Amino acid sequence: MPKHDCPTALDLPMMDPLPTEIQKYFDICQEKLGMVPNVLKAYAFAAEKLNAFTAMYNDLMLADSGLTKLEREMIAVVVSSINKCFYCLVAHGAAVRELSGDPTLGEKMAMNYRMADLDPRQRAMLDFAALITTSSATIEEQDRQALRDVGLSDRDIWDIANVAGFFNMTNRVASATAMQPNEEYHAQCR
Repeated sequence: MPKHDCPTALDLPMMDPLPTEIQKYFDICQEKLGMVPNVLKAYAFAAEKLNAFTAMYNDLMLADSGLTKLEREMIAVVVSSINKCFYCLVAHGAAVRELSGDPTLGEKMAMNYRMADLDPRQRAMLDFAALITTSSATIEEQDRQALRDVGLSDRDIWDIANVAGFFNMTNRVASATAMQPNEEYHAQCR
């Protein structure tokens, strides 16, 4: 790993100094989370890369949706589990523990979501996210209809597909660059 503050195996140091808006964003992260997530530091070698990443993440994970924040984090963990993405399993597993108030739920999501006590809507949502991850070309109308049958709207299906797609992309980037999660995630909400 490089000697600078980049949390990946690539020699891409953060901009120094950070542009004012990015520094403000990092300061907000530090204040709210007690850290700046390493994924943000990894993208901070170029403002346009970081801004594109954060815009997509914030839209998918924080904007209005028929899916709760917890459900979107659950999708992130299931996709990351299938892809064996260490960074995202640690970071989003901590988010599942925090949002659910259940320290075992994040572990079940990471190890085998089928062992978790899920309602039919959540189970169908996670089964679909898993199918997107393992075999997206096989998805047919019956797979989408199964989601409608448990009360998910077409907009919800769109959101499931986009969250799963985003984490399939970020998992690959994190794994390919040996991105390391912040140490703080490991102990959160246990």
